[in-house]
Amino acid sequence: MRIRILAALAALAFLAPVAADSHSNHEPAPDKAAIEGMVRDYLLKNPEVIEEAIGILRAKRREEDRKRAEAAIAENGEALREHPMSPVSGNAQGDVTVVEFFDYRCGFCKRTLPAMEALLKEDANVRVVWKEFPILGPVSVFAARAAMAADRQGKYYPFHLALMKEPELTDGKVVELAVGAGLDMERLRRDMEDPAIQAYLDETRALAQQIGIDGTPAFVIGGRLVGGAVDAARMKELVAAARADGNRG
Repeated sequence: MRIRILAALAALAFLAPVAADSHSNHEPAPDKAAIEGMVRDYLLKNPEVIEEAIGILRAKRREEDRKRAEAAIAENGEALREHPMSPVSGNAQGDVTVVEFFDYRCGFCKRTLPAMEALLKEDANVRVVWKEFPILGPVSVFAARAAMAADRQGKYYPFHLALMKEPELTDGKVVELAVGAGLDMERLRRDMEDPAIQAYLDETRALAQQIGIDGTPAFVIGGRLVGGAVDAARMKELVAAARADGNRG
């Protein structure tokens, strides 16, 4: 992939000493405009070089982003996996921790839900940490605060499933689902207004930004950041890889 780009760079490198030698022999040296014209002509005749260069640059940036994310994950391991306010499902002593950042109004999060349900049903040694990351508007924030309040009543997971399976959430629908989940509504409303819950959501947003998460869903599995919807087969692969690597979170 890099052959053509290297050839172009070599040609440019060749021009410099040629220009210097010509100048020392009292011959006119190619000026900057001439050199730029030569480069332009080369690129116009070989436009695939630009495409290759862009591909290499993108790959380099992806690798840099990966390294930054992994460093941030390592630095914030406790906040990611052990925050006392983060709801947890599955085996509390599980050997692999899956952290999901999600929004209840996110279509890709809803698409990923079956994979998360299957993981919890089929893997007795997995631990899931739910990170409320409401980025899609006021209804998302309202739902996240309600879910955090439901956790205080020991009903986070069933309420989480109800919210995630609802196609079109509104504040009224969130309340309706909370009633259906058997939550104490007076207590729920009171807890939703607790400043500690909003502070936690703000903290989670800052954590996501530090790691480099700017969309949902996003997963941290075994020290690795995985973005986008994940199906059940892929989720099993990621968990298995974390176990095999010994980096289990």
